[in-house]
Amino acid sequence: MINVIKKEIDMKESLKKRLEIICDFCNTTPTIINGSIRKIDKTNLNYIEPHRIIINNVMLVRLL
Repeated sequence: MINVIKKEIDMKESLKKRLEIICDFCNTTPTIINGSIRKIDKTNLNYIEPHRIIINNVMLVRLL
């Protein structure tokens, strides 16, 4: 049986505040989805899912 371990990564507060200030200036609201690391147990396979930021239905991807 394959076990997938998912660990969520938090975005830095300074980056989050910068995005919120820029979006407040432009009168928009960002949707921030934290990234995660997925590990397959008993292997050396890892998948890093980046942070996703959605502004006006446009997705921006931010790696760690």
